[in-house]
Amino acid sequence: MTNTTLEDVERSLDRATDLETEEAVAVLRTARQDIEDLGSDPDVDEQRRRQLEERLDQRIREVKNRDAYDSGLGAAMNPDDDEAP
Repeated sequence: MTNTTLEDVERSLDRATDLETEEAVAVLRTARQDIEDLGSDPDVDEQRRRQLEERLDQRIREVKNRDAYDSGLGAAMNPDDDEAP
């Protein structure tokens, strides 16, 4: 069993904000696995664990979307930007 706590997962979530996309996704996926593992720990606040799990999923989506936007797909996906006719 891991000694990871909900606080450890929260720190990973916060740290991923400042990382490049690939590294951020790797950190978030590890944190996601940790939060799943904590689901079987009777001492963990299940409601807080689920909320953190949702935040992790959302952050993973945000990082992936940020990467897609940064790679130039954002203009194609958002025709309301400057280049729209």
